[in-house]
Amino acid sequence: MSSSPLEQLPIPLLSWYQENARVLPWRSDPTPYHVWVSEIMLQQTRVAAVLDYYARFMAALPDVAALAAVEDDVLMKLWQGLGYYSRARNLKKAAVLVMERHGGALPADYEALRALPGIGEYTAGAIASIAFGLPVPAVDGNVLRVVSRIAADQGDITLPATKKRMAAALREIIPTAAPGAFNQAMMELGAMVCLPNGAPLCGKCPAAPFCAALAQGRIDTLPVKPPKTARRVEERTVYLIFRAGRVALRRRPDKGLLSGLWEYPNALAGESGALEAWGIAPASLEWGGEGKHIFTHIEWRMTGRVVRAASSALPQGWVWADREELGRAYAVPSAFRPFEALVEERLAASQREEEADDL
Repeated sequence: MSSSPLEQLPIPLLSWYQENARVLPWRSDPTPYHVWVSEIMLQQTRVAAVLDYYARFMAALPDVAALAAVEDDVLMKLWQGLGYYSRARNLKKAAVLVMERHGGALPADYEALRALPGIGEYTAGAIASIAFGLPVPAVDGNVLRVVSRIAADQGDITLPATKKRMAAALREIIPTAAPGAFNQAMMELGAMVCLPNGAPLCGKCPAAPFCAALAQGRIDTLPVKPPKTARRVEERTVYLIFRAGRVALRRRPDKGLLSGLWEYPNALAGESGALEAWGIAPASLEWGGEGKHIFTHIEWRMTGRVVRAASSALPQGWVWADREELGRAYAVPSAFRPFEALVEERLAASQREEEADDL
C-alpha cells in the first residue's frame, strides 16, 4: 500500500479535529479507566446510545476497585440494553486482574493491556494512546474505512493481513506528540464524515485534497469487504407468565447467546408442550404480540403468549419478579424489548389493584 497520501494527513486532520470534535465525557476526563470503559461500551454501539449508560456506570462503579468487586447481577443490570454482554463480563474479569497484578491501575504498556480479558488490539491502542500518550495506532472499522479510501487500498479490510498493513502505515505517521488526539480524530472522521455505505461527506473532509479514492472516483467501491452471510432465522414462542402481580423469569445458561442473563421463558416455535414440560398449568392463555431481534448471526422472530399461571410453582432456578424487582435487580436483554410494554402494563395494573385493596 502506498503511504504517500497518508503522509499528508496528520496536520490537516488534527486541525479539523480541534475544530469539530464532539464534546464527550470520556474525552473531557480521559483517565485510563474512563477511556477503557467508554471504548468497551462503544464497540458496535452508537455514541448517542452510550452516553446515559456511561454516566450511570461511572456513578455506580467509579473506579477499577468498584468494578472488580461488583456483583454480577448488578453489573448486568447496569449493562442491560447495551447488548454483547460478554463485554461487561470481560470488563470485570480484567478489573480483577488489574487489582491483583497492577495495583488497581491500568498498565501504561500496550502489551500488558492486550493481555487483559476483552482488550484487543484496537482497545489497547486507544487506551495506550489517549490515556498514556503512547504512539500506537487504534484501528477499528471507522479507521480502516478512512485509510482504505485515502490510500485507495483494495485489500479486504476483514482480513488480518490488511489490518496489519494499515496499522503499520499509521504507525509511520502517528504524531508522537499527540497520538491520542490523532487516533480520536481518525475515529471521529470515520464516524462523522467518511461514512459507510457510499455516503461520505467528502466536502467536509480534511483529507479530500489528497484522498486517492476521491480522485479516482472509487469512493463507492471502497473499502473492500466480502458479502455478508445470511443470518439464521429462529421462530420462537415467548411465554409471559404472570401470577399475583409477578412475572416469571429464568436465567440463561452460563455459556452461549445472552449467557447468564434473565429472560422470559421461551422455546422454538416448533416445540410443543413447553408449559407442560416446565410443570406450569395455565389458568388462561392469550396472544401476547410479536417481535423481532437481530443478533450478529441469528434473527429471532418471536410470538408472545400471555399465561396466567394456576399456581406459583416454578422450575428450579426460575424466579417470580414484581415490577420493582424487574426494574432494579434482573437484567433482561433488549431482545425481549417487544414485550416490555405489555409486561409493564400487566405488572403496573396488578400493583394498582393491590394498592386499592390496601385502602
